[in-house]
Amino acid sequence: MSESSHEPVRIGVVSVSDRASSGVYEDQGIPALQDWLGRALHNPLTWETRLIPDEQQTISDTLIDLVDQAACDLVLTTGGTGPAPRDLTPEATLAVADRVMPGFGEQMRQISLTFVPTAILSRQVAVVRGRALIINLPGQPKAIAETLAGLPDASPPVHGIFAAVPYCIDLIGGPYMETDPDVCKAFRPRSARRG
Repeated sequence: MSESSHEPVRIGVVSVSDRASSGVYEDQGIPALQDWLGRALHNPLTWETRLIPDEQQTISDTLIDLVDQAACDLVLTTGGTGPAPRDLTPEATLAVADRVMPGFGEQMRQISLTFVPTAILSRQVAVVRGRALIINLPGQPKAIAETLAGLPDASPPVHGIFAAVPYCIDLIGGPYMETDPDVCKAFRPRSARRG
């Protein structure tokens, strides 16, 4: 199937960082997400990127803008999910939610616990707003990839969260997302598969 036959997908990518947004260091979250998603998805992608400080109202306003104005189907945030006073991404995300999707956060922590006991300090959440899925991801590029793809070679294998994203987007009325199984094999019930 050619890329032109795939439905276009608009993805919002938000890096939440006081220091990166003020130019202290270069943001790594946005490029890491674009690289992974660009390899994982066959759909033509349109990006809406935002690099913002860790301020709750700014984060909420950005998420609302990406979903309600920019019409993103999927919004991924990176950073600001720990227990420190300035880590406000989960609160800002929950404030704009129509529905909370707790399974995503549970699985992200499970994946990270394979590597570090401090994974239980992560407060990542996922929510649905309108017809968009919003997911908080870790801040480090390696952790982003592990969280999205999982640990397929582990024993037993650990499922990444992105395997469930395309079907979730189907259920909330978004475009049909098709993945490269070499990067991430999406799971859909047989009745929901096309082709």
